[in-house]
Formats: sequence, C-alpha cells, structure tokens
Amino acid sequence: MICRSKFVRLPLLTLSVSLLAAPIVARTVRQTSDLVITGGTIYDGSSIDPIVGDIAIAGDRIVYVGPTAKNPYTGKRTVSAKGMVVAPGFIDPHTHADAFVMGKTPGERLTLAWMMQGATTIFLGVDGFGQPGHKVEVDAFFRQVAAQTPGVNVATYVGFGAVRTAVIGDDDRAPTNAELATMKGLVAKGMCEGALGLSAGLFYAPQSFARTDEVIAVAKEAAVRGGVYDTHQRDESSYTIGVMNSTREAISIGRGAGMPVHFAHLKALGVDVQGKAPELVSIIEAARAEGIDVTADQYPWEASGSGLEPALLPRWAVDGGRPAMLKRFADPVQLARIKGEMVENMRRRGGAASLLLTSLAHPWTGKRLNEIAAEWGIDPVDAALRIITESADGSAVVSFNMAENDIKLLMRQPWIVTGSDGSAGHPRMYATFPQKYAKYVLKEHAISLADFINSSTGRTADMFKLDHRGHLRTGYFADIVVFDPAAYRPRADYIHPTELTVGVRTLIVNGAVAIDQGKPTGVAAGRGLRHNPPAGSCPA
Repeated sequence: MICRSKFVRLPLLTLSVSLLAAPIVARTVRQTSDLVITGGTIYDGSSIDPIVGDIAIAGDRIVYVGPTAKNPYTGKRTVSAKGMVVAPGFIDPHTHADAFVMGKTPGERLTLAWMMQGATTIFLGVDGFGQPGHKVEVDAFFRQVAAQTPGVNVATYVGFGAVRTAVIGDDDRAPTNAELATMKGLVAKGMCEGALGLSAGLFYAPQSFARTDEVIAVAKEAAVRGGVYDTHQRDESSYTIGVMNSTREAISIGRGAGMPVHFAHLKALGVDVQGKAPELVSIIEAARAEGIDVTADQYPWEASGSGLEPALLPRWAVDGGRPAMLKRFADPVQLARIKGEMVENMRRRGGAASLLLTSLAHPWTGKRLNEIAAEWGIDPVDAALRIITESADGSAVVSFNMAENDIKLLMRQPWIVTGSDGSAGHPRMYATFPQKYAKYVLKEHAISLADFINSSTGRTADMFKLDHRGHLRTGYFADIVVFDPAAYRPRADYIHPTELTVGVRTLIVNGAVAIDQGKPTGVAAGRGLRHNPPAGSCPA
C-alpha cells in the first residue's frame, strides 16, 4: 500500500507543480496603456543611432521605449509606425506666434503652422518684445494660456524692449537711477512669474538706444533667477558696430551678468559679411572655452525677414517713435539725410531686388522693391519711404542676403539648434523643420537625420532645461511626432508662405493625439511651461 500510495502521489505532485506554474504565467500578462506606437524607427532625441521598436503612453507620459519584443504594454489604441520616423516633438525656441497662441478662436489657437511641421513646443516673448502688445505680463500670459489651451506647449521670455519702453518710452537716452531700478524690478517680477530669461533685440529701436552696461544691469536680475540671455544682437551685418563686435558685445553681457547667452537666428547678413561665418564660430568657440555657456539657433533659409523700417531706416530717424519719424520725413533737410543713409543700408542688403515685400493685402504684396518702384516710376528709396509712410503695418519684407556656405557651417555646430523666427510673410513660419530636413538632410547631405532630430529636440530641451521634454524616455512627457521620411516636406515658399507642411502622420502633445493620419484632430493639449527659479531667489 505504501508503494502504491507513492505511485499515486507522483503524478499528483507533477500536476500540482503544473498548476502552481499557471498563475506565474498569468502574472506576466501585458499591461494596458492608452496608446502604443509600434514598429517605427525611433530617434530618441539624442544623436545616437535609432532603434526599431515601440513607444507606450499612459496619460501624458511615456511608459516604455524599446524593442517591440520586450514591450510589456498593450494599447487601448495602437498606431502602426512601420516605415515611419518616430521622434520627440520638435521644439522651436524662437517664434513670433503670438497671434496664434493668443488667438480668438480655438482653431487659431491650435497653432497649425507649427503643429503640421511636427512641433509640440514653441517660445514667445523673443527679440525683447515681451508678451503680446509689447507688454511685461508674464503671469497674465500664462494664465491666459491655461484658460484657452493652445495646441502646443508655450514658454516665454520677459522682454528687455517691453521693459525699457514701459519705463522710458521710445526716447534715445539712458535711464535714470530710479528708472533703472524700476526696469530691474520688472525683470525680476517676470522671472519669478515663470519667464525663461531676458530676451533683447538691440537691433531694434528703442532697444538699440541702450548701452551695454544698461543691459548687463538689467540682465543680472534674470541671471540670479536662473535665466538665459536671449539676443537678437545689435548688428548681424555692418550697420553699426558690425556683426563680430556685436557678437563680442552679447558675450560680454553674459559674462558681466553671469548667465548663459543664446544668439537668436545666428547669421552673417548682407554683402559685407557673407563668408565670415568661420570668424563667428571662432568667437563663440573661444567664449565657450572660457567657460561661458554660449549657444544659438538658426533657421535654414537664405532670406531673413524684417520690416523696411529696421532694414533701411537709420536708428536716429525713429527716435521718439512713429510720430517723430513722420515729422522728420516732412523736414527736407532731415529727409535728405535719411535717404542718403537708406541708400547705404539698401546696398548692405543686396539692393532693392533682394527685398521681397510680404505684408498681406497691399498693392505691393509679393513684389520686389525694385519692381514696385518701377511701377510707380520712382526711386526704390522713395518707394520704401512711401510704403513706410502709408502703412504702419504694411512694410514686412523678406531679404535675400545670406550665403549657403555660411548657413551650412553654422548648422553643423554642436551648439546650434533649429529655430524658425517664424513671422508673417516668411515661409519659415510654416515650413522651417521640413525645409531643414528636405534640403539639408536629404538633398545637400549637410547633416544627418540624427543630427537634424537632435538639433530640433533633445539639444534644445537640454539648453533651456525644459523639464522632462525633448527626449523619448520613460517618465518623460509624451510629446511625439511620427513622420513619413518619404513624404515629409515643406509646401510653403517665398511666394506662398502660408502653405501647411505635409508628411506628419501622427502628432502627440502631452499624451493627446493632435494629428491623426496626417490630419488635425482639433484636440488642443498644449500647456504653459513656466521656468522655476532657484529656491530663495523670489518672494515666497
């Protein structure tokens, strides 16, 4: 009986082991996430080689990135990305997208010009202009963003020009001690309300009236609160101090204030400085070797965008604002002097034929300055003055004045990132990221696809210390673009600057699907990204 008992128990023991093993298998059943992007070629935002695999998203975060075979998640929805490039959403650190983000309708606030390119985060408040209307209202800006919800994430600067104008006005003079103290207080307040740093546009009046020591004094308030000095530098050409001295001045501001320096839309602009990008690089590399954190953004276009006033008028002519400027136009002696300086400024830009007029709904829209001058039977300088006089907001211009070799050299620098400087009338607003991809990755082979993605995502996020953004990593916010490498291309050009980009198949902003199968879903999931100043640097 004992032997029989043992004989009977052996199969029972085997069966028991088998039953005990079953629950162990059940415990490894895959978890459920909200969305799985499967089978794509994943570039994680760094410069390393891609992998083919999956990304799983739960809520607004990434919960898995890796090979499909090891993915522990199923998705309530699965998006096939086979043959597609999967990358972090692009980050644009220099835009003029105020009219979109602050738009009156949900459709405007989707900011489709950027979303359709694959961008999920943009910066405003640039060039010293501050919040919409050239104001210093950082907290109010973020509260409006939270209330109205744009389609993309938004960060902003406190603007040096907005601060200076609020305190001094448009006059060409230095601030008094009391005025300087007020300016510093406004910058400190803006930083404590979440600004990334201090932006300046010393090329533009009345900011151009500020001396270097004034800018340093104000910038220190941003520095102690962890901000960056972002600059449209005083001269990108040969207007005043020249681009090399201007670059040194911006670096000296960072050195004096004790803060990082970021050059907006770095370039060598105009016939006098074309081909001098190597010298620019040398100046910046020397500063970086010194220990100053110097970076820059760049747009991949040979034409810049501005207005006839800043492009052609001497700065003294706009001292006191538009009313004072028009009075000078009415004075024959002053007008003769203005026109003489405009001739030289036009030469710097490459002549009247290099200036394409882009303001919408005007008789001159879409024409070169030399063309409209010929139509009117007047000199190009007189045509420019007529446009400036007749329309306060109709003098936008695209200026063809950069050299391809300079563009490519700057693009290859490890401290350069992609920025659109997106503004009305220029295709860079609608097509900067696909332009860089189509022309400089596919056609020119100037940079690799990994470099394009890194300089448009992770590198930018790291420069500006964006919290858990810019990379495809577990725990990071789910800002993701899926694009077709064969179809992703710009449609906007200099004649048709508002054509939306094609080729983005899926765009995810904070875990929400904003573009699905190449079409906007109407979902707006953007957030305001407030900078967090160091502890103790702001009132409790």
